[in-house]
Amino acid sequence: MVKNVMYMSVSEKNNKQKGGVMEKLNPFEIAQMQFDQAADKLDLEPWLRDLLKTPDRNISVDFPVKMDDGSIKMFTGYRVQHNNSRGPYKGGVRYSPKVNLDEVKALASWMTWKTAVVDVPFGGAKGGVLCDPSKMSRPELERMTRRFTYEISDIIGPDVDIPAPDVNTNAQVMSWMLDTYSMEQKRDVFGVVTGKPTFLGGSYGRAEATGRGVATVTLELVKDEGLEPKDLTAVVQGFGNVGYHTARILAEKGVKIIGISDISTAIYDPDGIDVEDARKYAEKNKLLLEGYDKAEHVSPKESILEVNTDILIPAALENQITMENAENIKTKFVVEGANGPTTPDADRILNEKGIIVVPDILANAGGVTVSYFEWVQNIQREQWLYETVVRKLEEKLIKAYRNTRNLAEKEKVDMRTAAYMIAIGRVAEATRTRGIFP
Repeated sequence: MVKNVMYMSVSEKNNKQKGGVMEKLNPFEIAQMQFDQAADKLDLEPWLRDLLKTPDRNISVDFPVKMDDGSIKMFTGYRVQHNNSRGPYKGGVRYSPKVNLDEVKALASWMTWKTAVVDVPFGGAKGGVLCDPSKMSRPELERMTRRFTYEISDIIGPDVDIPAPDVNTNAQVMSWMLDTYSMEQKRDVFGVVTGKPTFLGGSYGRAEATGRGVATVTLELVKDEGLEPKDLTAVVQGFGNVGYHTARILAEKGVKIIGISDISTAIYDPDGIDVEDARKYAEKNKLLLEGYDKAEHVSPKESILEVNTDILIPAALENQITMENAENIKTKFVVEGANGPTTPDADRILNEKGIIVVPDILANAGGVTVSYFEWVQNIQREQWLYETVVRKLEEKLIKAYRNTRNLAEKEKVDMRTAAYMIAIGRVAEATRTRGIFP
């Protein structure tokens, strides 16, 4: 059963109050605020502003899944298609007990600006299923994935909307989505999803792409500031796919990783953490760092964000740097590996402190960039070499970073506003040129 869902404003329980000031933490409201700030600078026409802020389609699906014990459980899934003026909708699918429509709408809009700022011919979308995958067996996850794919199969496709992995989803989940969609179409449609295994049309370098992109723009920023990687320290919040590859690549370039955190704990060592050793431990410990004994454990783990470091990379979830802790952030650079980790109020505080923030829509765009490469390879029935993918990714990200940094300096704005100005400008131009139907 598919139904269109109207946006409902969040209650105040999703906001935080400090010093009598209420900070908004609703991700969609934050996305709208970020859009407005850049749209004001662009002097965007009112009709175009309204159109670009509004998702094209909000879909909610409620569907039954048979569990291992024979019971039937209902699940709710979402797919939000924000804008396709520059190409097919593109965005990940996440499985989480915290998934809600406002979160998915925010993520879908961020995808629109992300694809535009790196100039790949996609629009923006996002999806999710409200569930706790840690409490589900592999067969249950497969049945849920296949039923969710079936429920949204009429609104996805290689020329329409192309899902990808996100939080708690991976190449296996994409394989199930690919197979389910192909069964319905009665032909193989490898381009319907990206982030697949390489032997099913996936791209080499896709698994590390987001982390490599974060590391690439970080190193470009460091070079701009006249600094050497070997003289710098970094803290990475989040040690999943993005956080691990970011930390690994930065360490390979000489940056000393002094802090890492995951959902279970945070570890700290001013002399540097062996990223590969920590990863091997986590892989043997259900992907958790809890109990790792070669570094000091930081309590509470959230305070890892407040460690004195040169580079801070929030690569976990939304709303990690807020008005509540922004004053305590002690770093030169914040490079956003996660989507929406910094609230607008925190952004203002960081800017006032002279901290350079590289925004999520630029910093973590490596994943969607290589997803685009994968899509192109599927269409052309080719598979590029790993070295080719890495070279093309770094070229794209460095060019996008350079355009953003140059505009920020020219317009005397922060890098987030500059990135949004570039992205919104490109989508606005496409929308004006195409016109409004009918």
